[in-house]
Amino acid sequence: MAPKDPLVGTLKVCVLNLQSHGGGVVSDTNPHLASCCELLELVLRKGLQQPVLSLVHRDYWQCFEQLTHLDACGRLSTLSLVVEQTRVCKKLLSAQGRGRYLLRLALSRKTLPQFITHLLHTPRVLEWYSPEMSILRNEEFVEPFMSLLLVLSHMEFKLHMENCSFLDESWLLPVCETYEVVPCREVGMVLRYLSGRVFVLELIPGSQAHVDKFIYPGDIIDEINGTSLRNSKNKQAGVVLSRLKGCPLAIGILRWRAQDGTVYRPLIKLLRALRMENPTLKLGPAPSQQPASKDQRTSPSQCLKEGRIVYIVQFLGKANIGMFGGKEVLQDAIKQVLQKNIPSKDVLLDMKETHLTCTDQNSKLELFEHHYPEISCVGRSGQPDYTTFAFCTADGPENPQTTGFCCVALKARTTKECEEIVYRIATGFKHTEWFV
Repeated sequence: MAPKDPLVGTLKVCVLNLQSHGGGVVSDTNPHLASCCELLELVLRKGLQQPVLSLVHRDYWQCFEQLTHLDACGRLSTLSLVVEQTRVCKKLLSAQGRGRYLLRLALSRKTLPQFITHLLHTPRVLEWYSPEMSILRNEEFVEPFMSLLLVLSHMEFKLHMENCSFLDESWLLPVCETYEVVPCREVGMVLRYLSGRVFVLELIPGSQAHVDKFIYPGDIIDEINGTSLRNSKNKQAGVVLSRLKGCPLAIGILRWRAQDGTVYRPLIKLLRALRMENPTLKLGPAPSQQPASKDQRTSPSQCLKEGRIVYIVQFLGKANIGMFGGKEVLQDAIKQVLQKNIPSKDVLLDMKETHLTCTDQNSKLELFEHHYPEISCVGRSGQPDYTTFAFCTADGPENPQTTGFCCVALKARTTKECEEIVYRIATGFKHTEWFV
């Protein structure tokens, strides 16, 4: 049997999910898009070697940047145009952000297979990858990977390329809208510059912005009439507005609320800093979204710990399930846990780089800790609400070969959050079986 790379296998599942969701057109609202892009990124980073005498961290963007060339007529090739468009985007500040933008642009223009093919035929760039570790330098792995890229190239991607200011930090994109203002003396916003972002702190009563009710405290001004305000310094937005005084304005806005009504995760830390500076700050609603439910307002499902997102979930219990811990036993294992009727408790699920921990939210006592290699499978329950999930792990990490497996069951607040947790646990260790 031919060897399989777990990354390629997981990517195949993700591509099938993309195909089955959205009626043939993939937009930014597709729940599987971020996972697919993240898997592509992991493949392109696997085995990428760092230069010995350099302070610059090499990423896959530098590989793509080396592929620019002229066509037979002396013009930039299609691939080179994609690279150039990425290079000149002023909303991107890092190699990671540029690489992610290029991947999204290549998906939209159906050029990703050509990029990888060109890379495979450029020895001076391909040599940056380790022949022992890289998928791109393994003939048995690169063929199925290229087949998946061809499948992606036959799909229709309609992605909002202007919404890219957070690609430096995250694959998750904020809600992005445009606020068009008729010529007026002043828009009426009090702004705060924080970490290169222009936040709206307050709307002046009676002003144009206050009357229109389109922008709210906590939102970010991303651009004005096409001028990016990414990495802005103090008063830069005011300078742009004064230059356009008396002209119609098109203000690009990034909402502090995500599509599901919760706080957009990459903003949690910055909004917390704004609150510390301005205790009276009242974040406004997102006008295009439904107001959050009572449960969402009173019971937050996430918190921040040392810069990481920590999920607040319910611990349902655990049960010994014998000597088999594959995904085929997970549904029955969940039933075994639930049949115990153990009172649930709110816990903090912290997924770190090498392991996960579960801590009682009230007592702060650690309930368990598992390194990702101990976890044999993870998945979501087939219950109607799809918020219960579980994982199987070696019952005794010190001697996993003889002690069998146990199942740990938990319950998330929302279906989407349940999918996110399952995916994050699965990607913690690439040989874990998983499903949602």
